[in-house]
Amino acid sequence: MKKIFITMAFILAAAWGASAQRYCVIDTKYILESIPEYKEAQTKLDAVADQWQKEIDAKFQEVDKMYKSYQAEQVMLTEELKQKREAEIVAKEKDAKDLQKKRFGYEGDLFKKREELVKPIQDRIYNAVQKLAASRMFDFVLDKSGGATVIFYDPKLDKSDEILKSLGVKK
Repeated sequence: MKKIFITMAFILAAAWGASAQRYCVIDTKYILESIPEYKEAQTKLDAVADQWQKEIDAKFQEVDKMYKSYQAEQVMLTEELKQKREAEIVAKEKDAKDLQKKRFGYEGDLFKKREELVKPIQDRIYNAVQKLAASRMFDFVLDKSGGATVIFYDPKLDKSDEILKSLGVKK
């Protein structure tokens, strides 16, 4: 009898604790797209990425041109000259790939530039979300645009506009 009473008390306490949790939903994609500084940063990032991609494409075109030239002249070259040209082509291709990795690879120049331009904006949003959660005593803040799947939410739980308002952004 005592075990049943303790078990029931535990179940009721757990149910009460679960029902007492408060949460809200935000859409960080919507918030970011509503902030003019983010749009400017994204435009700058796109321009830099395009410039770097053109630079890399030019290097790969040069490699391709060298390879086609080598193929056309291959029959007339000595074995020593063939090896020298092949080494030049491989070195040039390696340089192009290294540049591509440096610009667009994991923690490459584009990653650093994105962090430089976008991270301060993301930090402002995070701080605004923290203030909202603390002032309204939310236990959870779910992001419907992120990796976590939100299948359904009541639109009145969406506090994205409040975050924008606290950041001083007018829609």
